[in-house]
Amino acid sequence: MSSGATGLLMVFFSTQLAEWFGVSESSGFAGVGIFLVAFAILVFAEARSHPHRKGRLRLIIVMDIMWVIGSIIILLFQPFSFTSIGNVLTAGVALWVAGMAYFQFAGLKQLQKEAGV
Repeated sequence: MSSGATGLLMVFFSTQLAEWFGVSESSGFAGVGIFLVAFAILVFAEARSHPHRKGRLRLIIVMDIMWVIGSIIILLFQPFSFTSIGNVLTAGVALWVAGMAYFQFAGLKQLQKEAGV
């Protein structure tokens, strides 16, 4: 849910986000927003599937971890020179996504335990 909502916000408010982040181009925010909406559809589809597909769960977890790593790289090396607000939002989303990855991984381990794997 949060990925989809964030994605829609990024698509529809990309210009405002670009201002908050201190960048001149807003298309990157819209592009990331479209990706997040697609990712949310993947997560929703997997959440509704029974039995869960462990490969798809692993993919979702890996994508979340990649998001966190990318955010850390952006925060450390500042390739886009975000404003303080942009840095705080980037860090906040990364923490949220890290939490999601942690709980997804714990859920995957529980599924494997129940399946005797």
